[in-house]
Amino acid sequence: MKRWTRWQDWVAIAAGLYAALAGIWMAPGMGMSMSMMIVLGVLMIAAGVWSLAAPGLVSMEWILAVIGALLFISPWIGSYAGDAGPAWTSWICGVVCAVAGLWALAPAEKAHRATHGGRTAHA
Repeated sequence: MKRWTRWQDWVAIAAGLYAALAGIWMAPGMGMSMSMMIVLGVLMIAAGVWSLAAPGLVSMEWILAVIGALLFISPWIGSYAGDAGPAWTSWICGVVCAVAGLWALAPAEKAHRATHGGRTAHA
């Protein structure tokens, strides 16, 4: 697989960008929700870019899925589940990132096998 072509990673990057920038149009003083969304959004962007640059790294797809899951549960961890705007943004962006990361596992494994001569890590 060519670099910079996997659509799932681009979707995860877009979700991360949206989560990180959501504070611009949401109410000021969001506190913990803003911090969590910015940090996890930036991590999603970084993991997505890294995955696009190295399409054979299966671990990066798992990392994207985990970051998405963390963003999904962050409204409860950060105690902002009652604030509809930030909570829904976290839930939607988290699910989108987790699904995109899991969806990209098969192409990443295929790219990994192609670059490593069909060998698996356990062989």
